[in-house]
Amino acid sequence: MTTDRLLTERDEEELLSIAYVHAVATRAGYVTATPEKDLDGVDMRIHAGGGMRPALDLQLKATINLREAGDERVSFPLPLRNYNFLRIAAQTPRLLVVLDLPKDRERWMTVTEDELIIRHRAYWMNLRGWDETDNTASVTVRIPKRNRLNVDSLRALMEQSRNGKIL
Repeated sequence: MTTDRLLTERDEEELLSIAYVHAVATRAGYVTATPEKDLDGVDMRIHAGGGMRPALDLQLKATINLREAGDERVSFPLPLRNYNFLRIAAQTPRLLVVLDLPKDRERWMTVTEDELIIRHRAYWMNLRGWDETDNTASVTVRIPKRNRLNVDSLRALMEQSRNGKIL
């Protein structure tokens, strides 16, 4: 390990989640923006063109500890602050995006002459309208595995945003 590192492992996870979503959005033909300060639980906004100029606001997380929930779902302990921001009604749909990284840090990203690979995958979840909780630290969110964030799913989510509804 080099001694000139500035980023912590947690910083690296966060920045890889941004890079992953930015790459997917770019491939879908969308523009991303990052707020100067996270005061409202939004780490990134994705904008699309066309009618209504739809957008999505995202809360980004990354983890090496995404757990199988046993029913085609994965579970993630979401900090209470983020949970509360994501469950409120907002004009622009707000989604949680969780990047599932390999346990082995050396496998998080590979760069070769022919490829740039960020492993593994990201999942999205809409928490709008979820109930208030008595929890004081976090809420375990169970995300369907079918909610993988990729180019096709992002385009479908943007179309839902254009029409005023996100599943």
